[in-house]
Formats: sequence, structure tokens, C-alpha cells
Amino acid sequence: MTALDEFRLDEFTLPASLEAHEPPEARGLPRDGVRMLVSRRASGEVSHHGFAELPGLLLPGDLLVINTTATLPAQVRVSAELAVHFSGPRPDGSWLTELRQVTGKTTVPNGRGYPGQRLILPGGAVLFLEGRATNRLWRARLSVAVIPYLLKFGRPIRYSYVPRDWPLSHYQTVFAREPGSAEMPSASRPFSPSVVTRLASAGVLIAPLTLHCGVSSLEGDEDPYPEPYDVPPATAELVNHVRARGNRVIAGGTTVVRALETVALAGSGGRATAGAGWTSHVVTPETGVRAVDGLLVAAEQHAEHQPAPDHHLLDVQHGQRVPGQGAEQPGGHARPVPAGQRDEQRGPRSFHRGRQATRTAPGSGQQQVNITELVPQVPGVDRGLVTAAEQRRPGERGQHLQVR
Repeated sequence: MTALDEFRLDEFTLPASLEAHEPPEARGLPRDGVRMLVSRRASGEVSHHGFAELPGLLLPGDLLVINTTATLPAQVRVSAELAVHFSGPRPDGSWLTELRQVTGKTTVPNGRGYPGQRLILPGGAVLFLEGRATNRLWRARLSVAVIPYLLKFGRPIRYSYVPRDWPLSHYQTVFAREPGSAEMPSASRPFSPSVVTRLASAGVLIAPLTLHCGVSSLEGDEDPYPEPYDVPPATAELVNHVRARGNRVIAGGTTVVRALETVALAGSGGRATAGAGWTSHVVTPETGVRAVDGLLVAAEQHAEHQPAPDHHLLDVQHGQRVPGQGAEQPGGHARPVPAGQRDEQRGPRSFHRGRQATRTAPGSGQQQVNITELVPQVPGVDRGLVTAAEQRRPGERGQHLQVR
């Protein structure tokens, strides 16, 4: 056991030798063969486990809510010098896109383009740039349906510290059903059929929802943009039932937090209601959380993406950071995240202000999946996210489970 307050991310440096460049499968490990860090909020202690031990760490009657979105191959090469990243749809039918300059095997921000520009994409589709949404993102329309087009002509977004392309299947979770996300809801990547089966056998409930994730690493001048979600009636009813019985609702990623808190806001007394549409909700210390008791997230670390104080924005938006304790690790995808540094030379951020999104070697490491217990919503009660960091072997994903 280790005291949680020994972990300070603003003092943590990841040695280059521990960078993750490939998924665990490349080293002969199963998806669930990665590490997990467990923190106990009541005692402030942490302990080390494997992700495959998760069924024994949750309690019978707990509800795990997962995201069934599937990852799109969201990058399209326009030419040898230019690529387009499709971040996500907008309520008016347009898409947020980013122009990228191809440099060797990866890309960097392009910074060019102009309103009214038409780009001819592979297959003859035309991308029309309507105007800037931010300094780097464009509102754009494609002459054909976007998702079928990406499934035919796109490739997964990849960052410079991942030296080779991986098949789209490596960017999907075991729960993936409906294509729609620019990035994988990475908190769920370590789940395997075996883990899911043992969770069910242990009496842990599992319920689905869908929230399609855009790019998770917003720049400093960018606000979180709306994302489409769908919380089915059965899931909302289970959330209310479990909480009424005094059991815990564990969000499988910050995408799930965003969706559940959106429908809880629409209900009365913090009760979740079924709903579908677009959410712009951002969890802050002021809004708190109403439907979620715990959080499972993935975080990455690599030499170009160190845990820094600005990553605490994750905690600022999912609850205040507890002074002197570790903040949520960067690189997962719940979505609140900090400023800057999103380019393929440095990699993504962990939360972009409301959701979690991970970009690493698919499922690779320097990720940390965390289950973080949130303090029940009581006025004046600190609701910090308490997490911790640990160094891992190359390509090894780490997990963090916080329990009562």
C-alpha cells in the first residue's frame, strides 16, 4: 500500500524508456493484461493490480455504464502534403474538421485554408470549408454522407510517437456498436469478453449509452463543442434504481459522465431521464455530479506529453482537485481538457473539458484507466477527483480504481 498524497503529477517525469509505442497485443499481452492502480478514498491508500482483477474490486449491485460508440477512421489524405481530420458532427449537419500537413508518416497542424475553399478528396468527394470554428478547426460540409465515406476512404488518427499504422480494430472497444467517434472511448479498451463475463457473474450490472467523441485535446482558446448522445430508457432507469438502493454508478469514461450528467440535469432531483440529442454540458465544481459515483478513465503518458499542472483542468471540471493529491492522468478522453498541445508531434490531452479521449498507440500504454469515486453531491463538500500516477513498462496501460 502507498499513501495517495505521495503522488504529485506536477512533479512526475516519465522516462523516455517507458514511453508506449504500441498496443499490449504487440507484445503478446491480451487487452486486459495491463496494470491497474487502486485508490481508496476513505483511507487515502493505493494498491497495484491487473485490470483483469476488476470484477473482484467492484461490488455486487454496482452499475457500470459504458459507451457503445465505435471509432471512425477519421483521417483522410487529400494529397501527399495534406490531410483532413474529421473531428465530429455539428447540430446543423456540418462537421468540425482540421487541415493537417503531412510530414513523413504523421501530420502537424496546417494553419491554412480559407472560407469557401473546396477540397477534392479521394473518390471525388468535395469538402467545402464554410468558416473557422476556432483558430485550427473549420466548419465544413462534405458532398456525400460523412460516416460511410470515412469507413471507405479514412484511416485512424495516429500520433508521431506511434511509429506505424494499426488496423482500425485496434482502436475499437469490446462494446463498440455504432460508428461515430473520431477517437476511441479509451477507458473501455482493456475490457475483454472474459472480464465482462466475470463482471456479470459477480453481480455487477452493465448498461449502455452512446456519446460520439470528437477530438479530445482542445486548444486554450477552444470551448468544448456539442456532441451527440443517446441514453436509453433502460439505462436511465437502472441508474436511478442502483442509486436508490445505495449502490454505486461507475462511469466507463468521461464520455459517459457527460451523457449521464446531461440527462440528470434534465430530470428532477438529480434523477436520470432517458434522452437523446446534443450536449454541451461541462462538469465543473459548480455543477457537480448527480448521477455518477465513480469514474473509469484511461490516461496516457509519453515523452512529448507529460502530466503537467494544466492537466488538473480535468479535475477542475469533474470536481475540484484535492490539494496535495494527484490529479486525473492526461490522455484518456472524459472530456474536460486543458489548453493547447494538440498536434501529432505531442499527442492528445486526456480530457477536453467534459469528455475523455485517448490517443496513443491503440490501447497502449502509458495509459492509466482509473475508477475514481466522487464524493456524493452535498453543498460545500469537496468533490475532487483523486488519482495517482505510476510508471509502466513500454506499451503497458495502467489502470486506477478508487473505491470507498
